[in-house]
Amino acid sequence: MSIESVKAHFKPWNREKDIMEFKTSSATVEQAAATVGVIPARIAKTLSFRGKEDKAILIVAAGDAKMDNKKFRYTFGVKARMLTPDEVLEQTGHVIGGVCPFGLANELDVYLDASLKRFKTVFPACGSTNSAIELTCDELFQYSAAKQWIDACKGWEETELGEKVAANNTEL
Repeated sequence: MSIESVKAHFKPWNREKDIMEFKTSSATVEQAAATVGVIPARIAKTLSFRGKEDKAILIVAAGDAKMDNKKFRYTFGVKARMLTPDEVLEQTGHVIGGVCPFGLANELDVYLDASLKRFKTVFPACGSTNSAIELTCDELFQYSAAKQWIDACKGWEETELGEKVAANNTEL
């Protein structure tokens, strides 16, 4: 079971007990936001792409961010092509709606998008369609073993929230 691999992943930090499991679905950004009780932007969604030599890569971005194909190509040197649901399950060990950068079936390169940095804490899934954990961006970077922060998304800067954060040069 996928959530079990995530719990095992968090055990060395004694954080497995912080994983929240819900009776309702948290499979989409909107469902997760409603279930957790936060704005959709604070949901840290994990997107799965085919990188160079068809190696899968994961990008964790804010719930209101959309992949920018030009930025993706500039960052990774290939066209942005998402994995199929079967490939996602095979590569990550997690089903769509529960994909996260923790407890992975394979060693994958993980990148965190700058769209997350405007928040003090975010809520990534934990391997199932009804789970999440609250993490700071530093914790997310550490626990996901991210390679680096990148700027590969668009759309989030244009939101009212993004404009307020940019204008005040602060994070939420």
